[in-house]
Amino acid sequence: MRVDDPARLGESRLPDGRLLGWAEWGPSDGIPVVLCPGAATSRWLGFGADAVDALGVRLVSVDRPGLGASTPAPGRTFGDFAADLRHLSEVRGLGSPAVVGNSQGAPFALACAVEGVASALALVSAADEVAAPEFAGALPAELRGLVDTVARDPAGAEEIFAGFGAGAMRDMVMRGSPETDLAVYREPGFEVAYGRALDEGFAQGPAGYARDAVLAMGRWPFDLAKIAVPVDVWYGEQDTGHSPDNGATLAARIPGAVRHLVPGIGGAVLWTHAGPILRSLIGR
Repeated sequence: MRVDDPARLGESRLPDGRLLGWAEWGPSDGIPVVLCPGAATSRWLGFGADAVDALGVRLVSVDRPGLGASTPAPGRTFGDFAADLRHLSEVRGLGSPAVVGNSQGAPFALACAVEGVASALALVSAADEVAAPEFAGALPAELRGLVDTVARDPAGAEEIFAGFGAGAMRDMVMRGSPETDLAVYREPGFEVAYGRALDEGFAQGPAGYARDAVLAMGRWPFDLAKIAVPVDVWYGEQDTGHSPDNGATLAARIPGAVRHLVPGIGGAVLWTHAGPILRSLIGR
């Protein structure tokens, strides 16, 4: 689960003049795999530093607008991000990359699959569609309240999420994590990398994270049944924060999706099982 600094960093200009920040690990001529990072984290936090080299993977982490080095885009949508990634893939020579969506990055990765940008998809500790009617009676009261607020008053909900900063986000993650995850998050190298990614994620303020949260916690405006690429869904068995049923409903909604439930870990499975996740993704 070694975490290294990126091998390459940069920003690419989009057609409307905005910049999209990215970071890369692994060989520059390797198999392109794009990472949609988790909540409020920037391009700086990758995964599988050993695995990307061994498997010949060119891992590209992308800052969503308003996070890290990417220009803000108020009011942006899932479709807007898919269009951004399509352009980045063209200018960076990624072709039709495989995509990993971690935590809150998962619905953005799904949007890329629906829009035909991704050639294969791995959803890891995916933030589920908690506003879906299937989960109406399964959510804790506090989360149910936030979901209702997003549905009733998305602008007001965005203001609530804008009250978060790097410290509050880190504290929330730590409070909701089992001991197996905390052992990962407290590892000195990971702790430094995660803290840096959060600091950079909020460097332009909280608006980028707040927009992500409202999009992720509302109804997703795309049809998962239209996804026509291979999809793996990965959850740690001890993960109680990302999905009410550890992705069982989510996987069932995606044609041909394969669900992997990993024992002995929670939401940190991206870092503890990077090799199997990447091998399955590029093999599919």
